[in-house]
Amino acid sequence: MSVLVGKEAPDFTAAAVMADGSINESFSLSDYKGKHVVLFFYPLDFTFVCPSELIAFDHRIKEFESRGVQVIGCSIDSQFTHAAWRNTPVNHGGIGNVAYPLVADLSKKIAADYDVLVDNTTVEDECGDQFHLLGGTVALRGSFLIDKDGTVQHQVVNNLPLGRNIDEMLRMIDTLQFTEEHGEVCPAGWQKGDKGMTPDAEGVASYLTSEADKL
Repeated sequence: MSVLVGKEAPDFTAAAVMADGSINESFSLSDYKGKHVVLFFYPLDFTFVCPSELIAFDHRIKEFESRGVQVIGCSIDSQFTHAAWRNTPVNHGGIGNVAYPLVADLSKKIAADYDVLVDNTTVEDECGDQFHLLGGTVALRGSFLIDKDGTVQHQVVNNLPLGRNIDEMLRMIDTLQFTEEHGEVCPAGWQKGDKGMTPDAEGVASYLTSEADKL
């Protein structure tokens, strides 16, 4: 598994279903250069844990927008399958009209460039047969926080059965933006509004003197 943190996020151009339901045949990550981006991968449309994650992102889309962050979802499905899933009612396993783009990675090149491809038969061996219907190679639940310069600042990759915590991504955005604005670093469990730390010996000593018992 590659660590992309500190490296330029691999660019791509592919078809995508946009937030308004239209299809953009030439959607590019580079179109969002100069803006914070959360790019997340999921295994397949019309599956199990995936709709809960995509709906959770959608329920928090105003929180991402208030931070100036563009959310982008990606799987190995076609743009037409994405559109069909958006048009399927939530109570029938659909996701509704999620307010962010869904990229079609039919070639699996995008997932390969982000090193999140997995042969799900390995996961079946570990987790039983609940993923038998996926078949072949799919993307793990990878999430990447990309800064305005196009550099990956945070990544986390979950195995197929493990749904991600969308609120934790919001917290990581807050830590990144705090660091960018103030030049301070964010200690363990830092939340928006908490004290930062000056990244030197005096700063560490000062922070721990007042905050160590709260950690």
